[in-house]
Amino acid sequence: MNRPARQARDIERDVARHYGGTDMAASILDALAAAGVDRATLQPSDLAPFEELHIGGREATEHLVGKLDLEPGHQVLDVGCGIGGAVRYIAAHCGCRVVGLDLTPEFIRAADTLTAAVGLDHRVRFDVGSALDMPYADAQFDAVVSLHVAMNIADRAALYREMARVLKPGRPLALYDVMKKGSGELLFPVPWAESPATSHLVTPVEMHALLADAGLRIVESEDHTPLAIRFFRKVMEQAPQQPGAFSAPRLAMRRSDEKLRNTLANIEQGRIGPVMMLATRLPD
Repeated sequence: MNRPARQARDIERDVARHYGGTDMAASILDALAAAGVDRATLQPSDLAPFEELHIGGREATEHLVGKLDLEPGHQVLDVGCGIGGAVRYIAAHCGCRVVGLDLTPEFIRAADTLTAAVGLDHRVRFDVGSALDMPYADAQFDAVVSLHVAMNIADRAALYREMARVLKPGRPLALYDVMKKGSGELLFPVPWAESPATSHLVTPVEMHALLADAGLRIVESEDHTPLAIRFFRKVMEQAPQQPGAFSAPRLAMRRSDEKLRNTLANIEQGRIGPVMMLATRLPD
């Protein structure tokens, strides 16, 4: 194996370790039981406060999915699906068949457990795998989504080529990621990285060039910094044990409150911000 390939494999190993190690499904189901929710009648909406790992939680997911022009029967891929919150939302609300791909086996196990618990496993499948080498056919999907995933990926060009490859021409790619805005050094740790070694942010301008090189045309770009500041301030006012939009990341992360405080500081000081981009694959 050549040196770049070894480096990429080492980074993926470190990222999987960063996110793994917690039985999130058991923790979430226990929290729901403690709140009086009967597992026998569990509904997809019951998971909403716990299952979204990205800034803005379910509000951001609904906003992103609303841009995709999805119909029942469409096949959708979520790259870096985590514990499957967006996957289940799309399956339940759009009637699509949805595949979730994630590098972290613990997340996929939790995603399978939670999806079966709410009776959506007939529409959903989860796979462990790398976003840089996805086990799917060319032009397989009617839409591809990815929420807060690319910040860990150094080879962005390969990532977006893979996303374009599995997407049908003319169909949408929706990305929601933290992007670099200012020139200052980030405060670490943050939710996606303990140190700069596994943090690979780009600017919105760089994103435009990367997507264009992959054969994708940007249709829309939104800076969600005001939402992020409002969201994090609300989260930091909550006690860690309170159910809320950031309960899942608190379950998933070590030193969670320190990471949340650092992220808010990085956003408020203009170093980073969450950006949502909608693109389409150009015809071959």
